[in-house]
Amino acid sequence: MRARSPALGDMEELRRSYSRLCKESGAEPQEAVLRQLHQPQQGRLDLAGHSLTVDTCRALGKLLQNQTVWTELVLSDCMLSEEGATMLLQGLSANTVMRLLDLKGNNLRAAGAEALGKLLRQNQSIQSLTLEWNNLGTWEEAFTTFCRGLAANSTLRQLDLRNNQISHKGAEELALALQGNATLQQLDLRWNNIGLLGGRSLVNCLPSNRTLWRLDLAGNNVPGDILRAVEQAMDHNQDQHTAFQENQVRTHILSREVQHLQKEKSKQFVDLMETIDKQREEMAKSSRAVAVRMGQLQEALNERQSIIKSLKAKLQMTEAALALSDQKAQDLGELLATTQQEHRLRQQEAAEQESKLLRDLSATNEKNLLLQNQVDELERKVKSQQEHLFLTRQELTHTSAELKMRTVQAEERLDMEKRRARQSLEDSEKLHFKEVECITRHLEESQKAMQERVHRLETLRLSLEEELSCVKAAALSQRGQAEEELMKVRNQARLEEQQHLAHMEEKLQLLARARDEAQSVCTQQKQMMADAQVRASQLRLQVEGQQRRLEELQQELSSKDQEKVAEVSRVRVELQEQIGRLQAELAGQEALREKVAALERQLKVIANDHRGALLDKESENASLREKLRLKEAEIARIRDEEAQRASFLQNAILTSAAQEV
Repeated sequence: MRARSPALGDMEELRRSYSRLCKESGAEPQEAVLRQLHQPQQGRLDLAGHSLTVDTCRALGKLLQNQTVWTELVLSDCMLSEEGATMLLQGLSANTVMRLLDLKGNNLRAAGAEALGKLLRQNQSIQSLTLEWNNLGTWEEAFTTFCRGLAANSTLRQLDLRNNQISHKGAEELALALQGNATLQQLDLRWNNIGLLGGRSLVNCLPSNRTLWRLDLAGNNVPGDILRAVEQAMDHNQDQHTAFQENQVRTHILSREVQHLQKEKSKQFVDLMETIDKQREEMAKSSRAVAVRMGQLQEALNERQSIIKSLKAKLQMTEAALALSDQKAQDLGELLATTQQEHRLRQQEAAEQESKLLRDLSATNEKNLLLQNQVDELERKVKSQQEHLFLTRQELTHTSAELKMRTVQAEERLDMEKRRARQSLEDSEKLHFKEVECITRHLEESQKAMQERVHRLETLRLSLEEELSCVKAAALSQRGQAEEELMKVRNQARLEEQQHLAHMEEKLQLLARARDEAQSVCTQQKQMMADAQVRASQLRLQVEGQQRRLEELQQELSSKDQEKVAEVSRVRVELQEQIGRLQAELAGQEALREKVAALERQLKVIANDHRGALLDKESENASLREKLRLKEAEIARIRDEEAQRASFLQNAILTSAAQEV
């Protein structure tokens, strides 16, 4: 694709821009570049054979970023430095019109290879790239960057890498790039150091690449069987490419024919639509006349309906008033029910309060019983104490009687002793006196103890009697208070119940008066409703007459509709005939599509045949690998000779380049 010839004004603007960029960088413009800018060519800038400085490369890189004049740039044998080449390629990365780039014989190395990789990754316009007689393959890492950029590129069609010192590792990187690239069609790798391993890598990557149809590997010490396999793969891809192009041409022709048929159909359809529009206009005129007549009838009917609606509205108003009166009566009934329910609730509350007071009274009675039981128990204790006191008194009398008996017995014994022995009278008298004194002392002590015990029992009895009297007084006072509270509560409950009953009676009287008023209003509303129903029946008769008239008009309209339907059916028949013709044309298009499908099937059969041939060749390769082992010694010798020859050739080229400099 060639661009239009640049105008003189554009070239003059480019010369001024180049001079300005050189002055900004502090360098003078090169005369050779200015001469080329003075000689406008057909979208081509040719600087081949001119040595370009770093400043010139910087200015050209900035100039090429946004220019739209040149689509081809030739920089072969310009002795570009690494820095200058990097600046030029950076400017071309942003260019969107460049189609061809020639960098032959510039001795590009590591930095140049990396800049080229970035260019291929970012630029989306270059289709042909010539890199013959450079040293891109000498540095493996830089060449890997170049190959990654090639894999990411989607516009490049032709790539020339002759005489770039590419080894078998570089060939492996190229093979990986070719697996990811889907646009490259021609690749020239002649006069490199690819060898057996590199050739195998390239052959292995070709089955996954269907766009590359030309690959030159001459002068790379690649065995003949690998070259033949490459040729077969290229022939297969070229056949596919030609078949694809032929298919594209055929599809283009078919698409043009289909477009032509579609245009003809669209014209026929437009004509048909025009006729339909005319018929629609005629039908619209007739329908408008009918609509005017229908509008008049509808207005008359609307007037009658408005009268009916007004009467219905009055009827609805009376019904609403009646419903309101019914609602009021219902509300009053509900209010009466609520008041009765409240009265029942109040009675229940009074009964519950009275039961609560009765429970309190029973509790106080039980408490009184408990206190009575305590009093009885205390009385029993007092009686037991009295009995015990009585027993002690009896015991005291018994002891006093016993003492008296002992004194009698002692006197009798004394008399007997007097009679028996008067000699021991004095002794016995002393002993008797001592014994009497002891007995009298013992009696006095026992009498004192008994008197003290009786005194204690008397004090205990008095304290118990006092406590019993206090308990009886407290019980009597509590019982009196409880009876007073019960009387107060009963009187209060009676008063509240009487007040509530009086209030309820007043409410019932009010409700009865409201019910009488509502019943009178209901009777009036019923009378009004009966009058409205009579009027509604009269209006209904009038409406029925109007409806009969409307039915007659609808019958006339249906006859007109039948005529319209007959005309529409005739138009529909004509449309169906035209649709039949269009369907016949569509059948012709379907036949063309079937032909296209048949051609695609033929292409698939051819592809399968090529795949079978490729498998046969792979079997032949397997048989030839055995022969290859026998010729390895000879290949090694030939490789050494070719390496020496290539080194001699490179030294000669370098010396010639140095002489030119």
